[in-house]
Amino acid sequence: MTPIISTSVLDADNAARRDALGRDYESLGERLSRRGIDIDAVKNKVAAYGVAVPSWGVGSGGTRFARFPGAGEPRNIFDKLEDCAVIHQLTRATPAVSLHIPWDKVSDLKELKEKGTALGLTFDAMNSNTFSDAPGQAHSYKFGSLSHTDAATRRQAIEHNLECIEIGTALGSRALTVWIGDGSNFPGQSHFTRTFERYLDSMKAVYAGLPNDWRVFTEHKMFEPAFYSTVVQDWGTNYLIARELGPKAFCLVDLGHHAPNVNIEMIVARLIQFKKLGGFHFNDSKYGDDDLDTGSIDPYRLFLVFNELVDAEARAADGFDPAHMLDQSHNVTDPIESLMTSAMEVGRAYAQALIVDRSALAGFQEDNDALMASETLKAAFRTDVEPILSMARLENGGAIAPVAAYRASGYRARVAAERPAVAGGGGGIV
Repeated sequence: MTPIISTSVLDADNAARRDALGRDYESLGERLSRRGIDIDAVKNKVAAYGVAVPSWGVGSGGTRFARFPGAGEPRNIFDKLEDCAVIHQLTRATPAVSLHIPWDKVSDLKELKEKGTALGLTFDAMNSNTFSDAPGQAHSYKFGSLSHTDAATRRQAIEHNLECIEIGTALGSRALTVWIGDGSNFPGQSHFTRTFERYLDSMKAVYAGLPNDWRVFTEHKMFEPAFYSTVVQDWGTNYLIARELGPKAFCLVDLGHHAPNVNIEMIVARLIQFKKLGGFHFNDSKYGDDDLDTGSIDPYRLFLVFNELVDAEARAADGFDPAHMLDQSHNVTDPIESLMTSAMEVGRAYAQALIVDRSALAGFQEDNDALMASETLKAAFRTDVEPILSMARLENGGAIAPVAAYRASGYRARVAAERPAVAGGGGGIV
């Protein structure tokens, strides 16, 4: 692996923090031992955990109104991979990158794969784009893609997804994520049943093109850009799709794609129970699909999601193998810093879920002791597991304090000098 950040910078920053971390880790270990928890066992699980980063997440995002590019914006997928490599070098928690086609399309896939390998990165699920028009495409997706009334437009969308599978196969990916913006903005604009039938027929054609070792993740979203109805609007519809398509089809849960106050952790539990949880897009939300940094609004909800995941892991739930990926839009922060802290927040939720007293929790649940069941979860959530995360990073060759090491490295200033400045423009993500 070719390091992007100088190892001397990383070593110097770690050296200044190592002794304090050792004391904090020892103190936490002693406290956890009194609760019957082996801190090293938790650390080892955290150290082995990874979450994929989205290629589009290393550029500045945008709203429907405007986009304000930052310094050193990546010019292409090769620049994006270097930014992703920085995140993984410092956190040691993001070993894979999820690509979006056609945004990340290249003429030489061998070169792209070799670049990823040189940077110590692999390629996670491929993401197709039929929610916007690519330059030169024959048919517009203004009124839909996989569910469009026009057969030629549907065929174009199907072929695009099949191309994503072909690209992913060359890169070593083994999953396709399909999110569509199809829906309607006015009552009566679309026939709900016929639209859904067209979508299912199209997805069956995509499903037929999956290699034997691939999975397809369908992603639901409550609204936007269709504000009256969306074709795949909730987890129930998503579950129906996965059941209709077959054993290689699973549901992807984006934490921001739900109405406020929806019980996302219960949705996760249901999908685990019926063997259709495909994976996650981690982010956070205040009002809608805000794509805010993971854990920035409701870290307790993130913890509750991981509580269900660790429960399934502990009981070896049948068919349980979810993919984990960040999916965020960074409008006012350095995207690399936001993705690093988000990866750490996901790891924090996992560590907190690992220290839940599951035997006590089960007993309180059986006794209908609501208060003590809740307090059992809160005892884990209130525990500062930062020493576990930091020690896992250090032992994996990463940074004790990733953001501090990143800022000390001067990486952003260096790439800003190398990459041409990008002018501000319309809304949208990169």
